[in-house]
Parts: sequence; structure tokens; C-alpha cells
Amino acid sequence: MKKWALPAMVLMSASLLNTACNNSGSNKPSGADTVVQKSEGQEGNFKVEGEGFADLQTLRYEVPGFSELSLQQKKLAYYLYEAALSGRDIIYDQRSKYGVMLRKTLETIYGTYNGDKNSDKWKQFAVYAGRVWFSNGNHHHYGNEKFIPECPYEYFAEIVKASDTASLPKEQGESVDAFLTRIKPVVYDLKFEPKLVDQRPNIDNVVNSSNNFYEGVTQKEVEDFYAKFDTKGDAPSWGLNSKVVKENGQIVEHVWKSGGMYGTAIDRMIGWLQKAVTVAENDQQKKSLELLVKFYQTGDLKTFDDYSIAWVSDTASRVDVVNGFIEVYLDAIGKKGSFQSMVSIKDLEGTKRIKAIADQAQWFEDHSPIMDQHKKKSVKGITAKAITVVVESGDDAPSTPIGVNLPNADWIRKEHGSKSVSLSNIIHSYNIASAKSGLLEEFAVNDTVLKRMQQYGSLASDLHTDMHECIGHASGQINPGVETTDKTLKNYASTLEEARADLVGLYFIMDQKLIDLGVMPNMDVAKAEYDSYMMNGLMTQLTRLKPGDDLEEAHMRNRQTNAMWAYEHGKKDNVVEFVKKDGKTYVRVNDYNKLRDLFGQLLREMQRIKSEGDFKAGKALVETYGVKVDHTLHKEILERYAKLNIKPYRGFIQPKLVPVMNGNEITDVKVEYPESFYQQMMEYGKNYGFLPVKN
Repeated sequence: MKKWALPAMVLMSASLLNTACNNSGSNKPSGADTVVQKSEGQEGNFKVEGEGFADLQTLRYEVPGFSELSLQQKKLAYYLYEAALSGRDIIYDQRSKYGVMLRKTLETIYGTYNGDKNSDKWKQFAVYAGRVWFSNGNHHHYGNEKFIPECPYEYFAEIVKASDTASLPKEQGESVDAFLTRIKPVVYDLKFEPKLVDQRPNIDNVVNSSNNFYEGVTQKEVEDFYAKFDTKGDAPSWGLNSKVVKENGQIVEHVWKSGGMYGTAIDRMIGWLQKAVTVAENDQQKKSLELLVKFYQTGDLKTFDDYSIAWVSDTASRVDVVNGFIEVYLDAIGKKGSFQSMVSIKDLEGTKRIKAIADQAQWFEDHSPIMDQHKKKSVKGITAKAITVVVESGDDAPSTPIGVNLPNADWIRKEHGSKSVSLSNIIHSYNIASAKSGLLEEFAVNDTVLKRMQQYGSLASDLHTDMHECIGHASGQINPGVETTDKTLKNYASTLEEARADLVGLYFIMDQKLIDLGVMPNMDVAKAEYDSYMMNGLMTQLTRLKPGDDLEEAHMRNRQTNAMWAYEHGKKDNVVEFVKKDGKTYVRVNDYNKLRDLFGQLLREMQRIKSEGDFKAGKALVETYGVKVDHTLHKEILERYAKLNIKPYRGFIQPKLVPVMNGNEITDVKVEYPESFYQQMMEYGKNYGFLPVKN
């Protein structure tokens, strides 16, 4: 999956990408102990907003159409739902080898402490617990930096001792005091595992990243280890499902599979996937699920490729699933896949727009501004659809993508095609939550731009997402003999790939072809996207950074690289400019056609870099345009944003599937909508905590 994460404040569209809802600004988690469940069919009074705390806002989404499924399809969705949640522990351990211990400690305190829960210190602890659950660990889900509680360590130690100490994840015979000594640096020391993913140039990115993909090895040792694996042609994505460690002086892999690392959780997933096989909708889906089970049983990456090919060939099923070790964003050198799962049903009506674009994939490839030798002569089966998400887990939750393209392997996309999806019910909840943020009014350069964004911004963002996923990631080809981007482009691969896919969407959104296809009414839609993208890439996404920080997250780097390159290269013709009004800075696009030409030029170079594996040029692009921040402008943006009193990040409370039983037989499956993020996290910890503290 190429994951296009949704920033709450990003101005790529008027309604999609504004923030959730206004909050008081308090760090108290609102409604943290409330559990209210509503069943499907209550759209009229459905409440989108959940708790808000720290810089986070939780939302909820409905699953329309679920009640229309057959009983067989409902059973399939339920089994896949359970499989998804059964792997939830894995992402905690992948993000830090102390992640499961930390989570279980917080669950014990939150669930068993009987002291004063109205004190400011308890509220500070509760915020910290919420942040850990939201980020699947104690590194920010987007910025990757470590965060610590606002309450002092002395209070933390006090509430640990006043909780059910027998339930703490202590080692055998370990006293509570010894446990506190061991966990203190994990919770409170900012120099202990300071950065989840460290992609700074000219350092050892493996050693300086605190994820749990490597231990006791250097970046050079890892690269030398994988250098012996052939990555040309149809080779598997070596290293995708393992941890690399040094044992007795030798580099070895601990493979994530049944009987191996994460085996206790994987065995639970296998059990539910085997049940799903029995109710598959058709033979092709049954084949893909059987191969997924085999992959988890063996850890064989060739089997995972076979599964991916079978999965992409299943275009008929209404119920679908993504499940596996897939995205490599959490690995600074782009090899290790994070666990994630997404269960969905096809949105039949919403599929029409994205399918109309995907059906013309060859036309877009033929008319791309990239070099002819980098174009695919035959674009294979891009299946595009809108989906209704049922549940997300692992690296897909609580913070979620809005667009997906899979498989990730370039050779599979070239030879067998890909699936591209738009998450329609997720987007719908964002739209509802974004209606009255005031963000556009604050940062739009003038009334013309504001009104155009308000009218067309949602459609503009949808179209850009559709083309980013189903045309962008599926476009172009790597030159014969050039190895995969994890080897050629290394720690810049993810940023450059997301930038390239963005540019495909930006270039073609200004094309008459979209009007001819009937998916876009006029060029004002394209202009709204250009205004939003440049405003976001040059200004508003900086609301996510702390003062003095540079850009490190791949998607943020991607957007600034594209926007800043176009701004700098368009200066001569004043294509885009910063303007001052009433002491405030704005971004203004003066020539949309020339901006499109600039996007096309950069796309041509981005594709050349990928096709030829030009690390030096890729690094220069990102480091020159995508990393550094104008700190004076940043300070101004933060001050303006603070006055809006909105939270910059959003994620989701998951729906709950509840089987209706007659003895041992499922007779129906219902959807419930938990109200409390905190309560859901406690329930998940109780029901899906399958991994030991040390893995």
C-alpha cells in the first residue's frame, strides 16, 4: 500500500483537510470513561466527534451498507475483523521493543488505580495514556519524536504502587521498585530512544532510529547483509518481515511468522483467516486467503508475492482485506514492513468516479511528461474502487490513510496490476468534522481563492487522491538492471515515491481529459487543488512542527519538496509568490498553467531518479527543498493557527462487529459504534493482548 496519510490542517481541500472540531484547548480527555454504543442505521443522529486531548482529536465513522451484505459476507467480514485486531500488539513492538511493556503498564494503572481521578496530575497521566494508545507507542505517530507525561515521575511511581501491582508486566520475582527503575527511562528520559525514525543525512540511520527492526547492528552491516540478495526482476522484497540482529558475531534475521517472532499473535490471525477461507465469496478470494495463511505459517516472502498476485486478481469480491507487513515508512532505510490491516466492503456508487480514471490509465501513461523510456508500454490491470472501511488495525489505526495502492512491489504492479482505493466513509467523517474550523478563512489569500476552495475543494482533493493512488503509484517503470528503491534511493525512497505520485495527480488535474471523462466540471476544481497544495506545502503543514524543527516525516517532506521546487523555479515568471496583507503572509498562485508545466518538469526528473536509481540527485532534491524551514514564517503560522483553537491531528475510534449467536452458530453480525476511544483501548488490551512483553 502506498499510504497517503491525512493531515488534519492540510489545505488540500476545503472540507476534507480542515481540522476536526473546535475544542476548549484543555488537555483533559473529554468523555474518557463514557461508553455509548449505537447500532447501524442511526445516520441521522450519528456523532462523529469523540474525545479530544493533547494535539489529537478522535472521530468515528459509520459503515453504511453492512446490513445489506449476505450472512456469508458478514461472517467473512467478522472473521477478517478478528484477524485484524489479533495482530494489533505487533505494531507496538515494532515501534519499540519496550512498547508492549509500556502499554500494559498504562492499562494496569488506568484500569485499576482507585485514587483521586479528578486531580490535575491524574488528568495529565490520562492524556499521556491516550497519546500512547493513539501513537501505538510513546513516539508521536506523525513526527516520530518521543513524548513524556506532564505529570512528574514521583506521581507516576505513586499511582503505579496504588494500582494492581500483580498485573504489572514485571519480570519473574521483580519488585515494584525494581520495575519502576527499569521503566523510568522508557517513560521519562527523552534521550532514551529519542527518535523512532531518524532520516538525517550523513549519520547511521539504523543506529539512530529507535524502532525494533534492528538490534546490535549498524546501517552498513544491514546494507551489506542484504546486498547479497538479488532484488532485480521478480525478486521478493527481502527483509520485509524480519528483525535483523547480531548473534555470536553473525547477522541473522528473526522472521515474523508462526513459531517465530510474533508467533503467538500470528497464530491467532491464522486461526481467524482459516475461518475466513471457509466463507470466501469466490475461488479467487479463497486462493488469496489460503496463500496469506501459508505466508504467515512459513514466513516465505515468495509466498507473500504469490498472495499479492492472487489478491490483486480478485476484483469481484464485495468484502476485501489488507493484512500483512506492508509499508516501510517506519524503517529509515525502507526495508521492514509495519503490520497493518484494513477490512472493507466495496462502495458501489463511490467507485464510479475513481474507476473512470483508472480505466484510462494507459492514456495517462502515454500523455505523461516523463521520458518515453520510463513509460510503461502496457499498463496492466489497475482495479480502482471506493471502499467503506469496516475496521483498521496496526499501522492503519487510529491514524488512517485516505487512499491506498497495492501491492507495493513494482514488478507485481507492472506485470499483474494493482488495486487503488479511496476510503469513502473515512473521508465522509473528515468532511463532517471539518465544516467549521476557520482554517481556510485564515490562510486563503483572497475571497476568490476562498470561495473556490469552499465550492470545489472536496472534489479537488478526491480527484488528486484518486490520481495519486491509481495513476501515480502505478505509473512509470524502473530501468532494466536497476535494483529496487530501498537499495538505490535508500532513506529517501518513501519521500521521493510519494512526491512522484503527488506530481502525477497535480499534472493531470489540470487536463481537459478529466472534464471529458465527466469526473470534473471545470478548471476551477484544478485551480482549487493548486491553491491548496501550494498553501499547504509552503505554509500550513508547518503547524505540525515544533519551533526550530526541520521536516522529517516522508509525506511532509514530499509536499514541501514539490511546492518549494515549483516556487523557486517559477520565480523568474512570478508563477507563485508570498504576499503580505495586514502583517500576515499568504501564498498566491499567479499562473496556473505555468505551475502545471513546472509540476510536469519536476515529475519528469522524479521519474528519472526512480527509473535510474539516482541516489545523489534524489538526496539533493529532498535536502535542498524538502527539509529546511523558514523559522520566522513558521513562528507566524503557529501563532495564527493557535488562535483557531483546533487540533492538528485526527484518528478514529473503530466500529465494533458483534456476532449474533444461536448456540455455536452465527446467525447475524451487527455493527456497533463505541463512543469512547479510551474505553476501546482498554477493551482491545484485554481481548487482543496476545504478545509477551519481550519478543
